[in-house]
Amino acid sequence: MGSTKRRAGHGRLFFSLIVTFILIVSGLAGCGYKNMPVPPEEIVPLPVTDLRYELNEKGVTLFWTFPEKTVRGKKLTDISSFDMYRAVVPADSYCDTCPIPFGEPIKLPGGVVSEGAGRQATYNSTLLRPGNLFFFKVRSRSGWWAESADSNIVSFMWNIPPNAPAEFSAEAADNRIMLQWSDVNTYVDETEIQEPVRYQVYRSMGGGPFTPQGKLLDGTRFEDSDVVNGREYSYKVQAVTMYKKGQVGGGSSLTVSAVPVDRTAPTEPTGLRAIRTAAAVKIVWNPVESEDLKGYRIYRRLPGEKKPVKVGEVEVPYTLFTDTAPPDADLWYYSVTSIDSSSPANESDLSAEVSVSN
Repeated sequence: MGSTKRRAGHGRLFFSLIVTFILIVSGLAGCGYKNMPVPPEEIVPLPVTDLRYELNEKGVTLFWTFPEKTVRGKKLTDISSFDMYRAVVPADSYCDTCPIPFGEPIKLPGGVVSEGAGRQATYNSTLLRPGNLFFFKVRSRSGWWAESADSNIVSFMWNIPPNAPAEFSAEAADNRIMLQWSDVNTYVDETEIQEPVRYQVYRSMGGGPFTPQGKLLDGTRFEDSDVVNGREYSYKVQAVTMYKKGQVGGGSSLTVSAVPVDRTAPTEPTGLRAIRTAAAVKIVWNPVESEDLKGYRIYRRLPGEKKPVKVGEVEVPYTLFTDTAPPDADLWYYSVTSIDSSSPANESDLSAEVSVSN
């Protein structure tokens, strides 16, 4: 009798579970779900790994790249939002081994993920208190219940920033640009700086974003040799004060631009020879080795003349010129120069002259 009741009870429990399951599925379908919910790990974004910052006289700007994949390696189409966490610790009481006291997150909007383009997100913070260390980290969400792990943590010290460098100038040369500026000795409140001052140079190409060039500099000069002749580059420089617990970036200088120009001529041709024919003179020479060689210019001079006159020009790879109208004289001279592809072209010195008699 007891076993019969137990079997009946088990049957009613099983039937109840089946009905509950059907109701749940029906309820989900009625709420607009066409399929069962996706497991969270299928859409949880990978954590941000390139959180970085840039300090200026107003505060800090944080940068990072939108995650493009989930933790399972699937592509993301959009990020619904970001959570930005901030911690503030007095510099004189900071403990390297203590946990960082992050506060409640700041909600930031997300957006569509630009596939392959590396969409950038930014956040500006101006409410910075002097004498404190600041810590930031960010998490991304692809749904209210799908949150990534923490990003890398960035930290910096904030204090009264230094003034921007003045008298900033750029001078272009062949394959290089030289920059210089004046020393910064005061904070933005015009009090005298007590800490060491360093400088950070930033560069932009083609109207793109400014990126730091090399490490912090002790001096007020910088030579950029990673440039291409004929391309325009823009620069700005920032003063940075150095503290034991960190560094504080000040204002940036005015922007200056420069275009490096090729002013180096090829070497002059050698081995010049002239061959007299019945109606012309053929001039030949050895080829010049140069990456940007465009061609050669041929000159002719009569006895008594101080400067030769150009009588022709040939392009590479030719090293032969025929003077079809030699002068009516007993003796004359030929010389050749090499030119590169710059505009205007850089021209070498004249080769050694070779003489021809009538």
